[in-house]
Amino acid sequence: MKISIERGTLLKAVSQAQSVVERRNTIPILANVLIEAEGESVQFRATDLDIEVVDKALAQVERAGATTVAATTLHEIVRKLPDGALVTLTADAAAGRLTVEAGRSNFSLATLPREDFPVMASSEYQSNFSAPAAVLRRLFDKSKFAISTEETRYYLNGVYMHIADAEGGKVLRCVATDGHRLARIDADLPAGASDMAGVIVPRKTVGEMRKLLDDDEMDIAVSVSETKIRFATPDITLTSKVIDGTFPDYTRVIPQGNTRRLEVDASEFAQAVDRVATVSSERSRAVKLQLEEDRLILSVNAPDSGAAEEELAVAYGDESLEIGFNAKYLLEIASQVDRENAVFMFNSSGDPTLMREGNDQSAVYVVMPMRV
Repeated sequence: MKISIERGTLLKAVSQAQSVVERRNTIPILANVLIEAEGESVQFRATDLDIEVVDKALAQVERAGATTVAATTLHEIVRKLPDGALVTLTADAAAGRLTVEAGRSNFSLATLPREDFPVMASSEYQSNFSAPAAVLRRLFDKSKFAISTEETRYYLNGVYMHIADAEGGKVLRCVATDGHRLARIDADLPAGASDMAGVIVPRKTVGEMRKLLDDDEMDIAVSVSETKIRFATPDITLTSKVIDGTFPDYTRVIPQGNTRRLEVDASEFAQAVDRVATVSSERSRAVKLQLEEDRLILSVNAPDSGAAEEELAVAYGDESLEIGFNAKYLLEIASQVDRENAVFMFNSSGDPTLMREGNDQSAVYVVMPMRV
């Protein structure tokens, strides 16, 4: 195999592939990226047995062929090469080496045979549709903060993507929760998605797939089966196993009867929470909210480190209320608000609190209070 490829194109392809590779591997071939050159293009394929990413790039192929080489090493080399350099990759199967040449630089890397590289079994996808990158980005960006990190409740270690009924008809919905907070984000149902089975997309997949979604103009082809999900752009295909489990009935957690309405400027609120939380002890990070007519007092009292208090002008017309929250959860939820105002709906100091952006029902967040 011998190919020549521009450094920027190579870096983009290799960086997407190498990010899937696990740093600690018991199986040596999983640390490698499979390079396949044919026709006028080259494919870079990497996997951790749960996720597979295939990245296509244009290249001058002098000799077709394939080999596998350490993904992180290749990425580091390409990253350190000068901008605009033409990189030549030459594989010598007999010697088990891949030569990387650019200008006066020359590297020789150990390879492993391509036959050892595990290729993910192809599967039949029951549902195929395409959605704009910006829509998918919003769905996953706004929900992923609530993904649980508890391995014991593995079915919460991802984002539940499914078709749901909303007031205006069926929607494509993403939900994530860790038991302390919940995010529920809706988007218009893409054509062809109505028969999609609900799947739990793992946390790592959400992070990797996010890298495909930076171009607003692009449509992403999504394919879903009961065991796998695939996201594809013209250049990159990401296939992932989904979490085998049943996502709990989240609708029971979303409070319907909360009547005490607080409206506050989201960025002012987040900054104030951040300031008062500075003195709180790391473990609890509890912030107390005191609500009175048109004013909110945020306070933290940490006996070992000090106390802090800040007052905000807000829109609130109900009876006074004291309620405590974990500062980190409040900050994460407030940072999801794109518009100026966040609307909090309270019931009592022991009940879950609902938050949304203005009157927008398509993004709803729930956070559990804590005792302060």
